[in-house]
Amino acid sequence: MQEFTNEPIDTRNLPRFEAVPFEPLHPKYWTVLLVSYGIFYLILGLGLGAMIYFVDEVAAHALWPVLGYVVLLQLNLLLMRIGFKKKGFAFRTHDVLFRSGIIATSTIVIPYNRIQHVALHEGMISRMFGLAKVEIFTAGGKESDIEIPGIAKAHAEDIKQLLMGKIQKQL
Repeated sequence: MQEFTNEPIDTRNLPRFEAVPFEPLHPKYWTVLLVSYGIFYLILGLGLGAMIYFVDEVAAHALWPVLGYVVLLQLNLLLMRIGFKKKGFAFRTHDVLFRSGIIATSTIVIPYNRIQHVALHEGMISRMFGLAKVEIFTAGGKESDIEIPGIAKAHAEDIKQLLMGKIQKQL
């Protein structure tokens, strides 16, 4: 019988995921975000305009809702840009990494042996720009654990094949 040992691990010498070079999202994805949010803010602006036009009490003080709309639009645009620049992904020998976040940066690391399923998703606007989203699922949930948006479709298909190959080797 083998004797039990429980040696301490020096945590200062563990590999650092922060040193991994993250691949940024495709530059066209910024345009996809602008179009998507542009449609949302257009509808919101039309609603605000209709409210100002048809409601006399709002029309008398139209400056404040319009000013709030403009400030909200600019703040959202700024936060979207910062969030876009901070997102990135990387594939290593044994795992996949995805980084996101504006104020607090979050990095998700999933070992290949935990991946159960990989899906490719193309939204209507993303498809117009030749982009796709790779969704990576692990056991125990119905929602994806990692969603990597803004990848060129051919590159996304290559990533899916890579991950499916890793899954097949483990079966």
